[in-house]
Amino acid sequence: MRATLMWTINDFPTYGMLFGWSTHEKLACPHCMENNNAFTLTNGGKASFFYCHRRFLPYNHRYRKNKKDFFVGIVEKDVATPRLSSEELHDVISEYGDMVFGLQLGKQKFPGFDLTHNWVKRSIFWELSYWKTNLLRHNLDVMHVEKNMFENIFNTVMDVKGKTKDNIMARLDISLLCNHKNMELVCYESQVPKPKASFVLEKNAQLLVYKWLKSLRFPDGHASNISRLVNVEECRLYGMKSHDCHVFMQTLIPLAFRDLLPKGIWDALTKISNFFRDICSSKLNVDHIERLETNIIETLCKLEMIFPPSFFDSMEHHPIHLPFETKVGGPVQYRWMYPFKQLDITVVM
Repeated sequence: MRATLMWTINDFPTYGMLFGWSTHEKLACPHCMENNNAFTLTNGGKASFFYCHRRFLPYNHRYRKNKKDFFVGIVEKDVATPRLSSEELHDVISEYGDMVFGLQLGKQKFPGFDLTHNWVKRSIFWELSYWKTNLLRHNLDVMHVEKNMFENIFNTVMDVKGKTKDNIMARLDISLLCNHKNMELVCYESQVPKPKASFVLEKNAQLLVYKWLKSLRFPDGHASNISRLVNVEECRLYGMKSHDCHVFMQTLIPLAFRDLLPKGIWDALTKISNFFRDICSSKLNVDHIERLETNIIETLCKLEMIFPPSFFDSMEHHPIHLPFETKVGGPVQYRWMYPFKQLDITVVM
């Protein structure tokens, strides 16, 4: 019996281990690779993909000339670099020698790591004769991308302590990078209060959302009992699983925030919710995928106009590449981790 490896399906850290391209820091995106505009936040200290989406827009798009709502005073003139073909990628990785690992040698790195590339090794999969002809070798896991994006949105909008992306360090970075005067910290009698952002709900509005979730009921088999995860007194959600985030992201976000957030913010959150709902459809045609590919760029740009740069880690950037992978690999249901998380597989040698 012979087996053929078609592609891999795994979470993002494992993606880096199998691909050989580190999924950490500024060059984390395995599609953009070194051709992205990610940067390290001065105060937050983490990589931000805040300035990575306008270059995907059509060259005459109005957002490219916007100097106010993105980086202050910057007009985007760059055009996104095309993805490397499989053969081109094979030629690039072939230039690197075999990395030798071992306790005596310590942690080895190729010259230029984290500056001009993020290669940590040459994957053994390249030894397969057909691997360099595959259009899709490793799948971005939509399950984890969706879960991460939902958690960032929900925790930031609901101002969850310790989990919100709108913290003090984020406000300090906003004063350096963006033109959001109403969000900058202002010293007042030896205190530095954090002005309320337009995308954060008031306490009474947060309580309404949690009470609504507590009373929510779903049809059998549609979702778990989310009401059991709600603590109204503490205004927190506990024990949210991946599928709970999936249901909340695609169904509940537009309903939960409709009358509580400003229309422009609610509209952007609804668009990202609709994107994940559409990309997860069991039936898709090429025209539909191409529309998703166009719309998600503008949607991410709208989110950049709302949330601080600290909101945009690599997971908030990945949706821009999901339509391409769907066009090449087919429906998401065959390329995400839900089936494998539900199975406990034991291999007997």
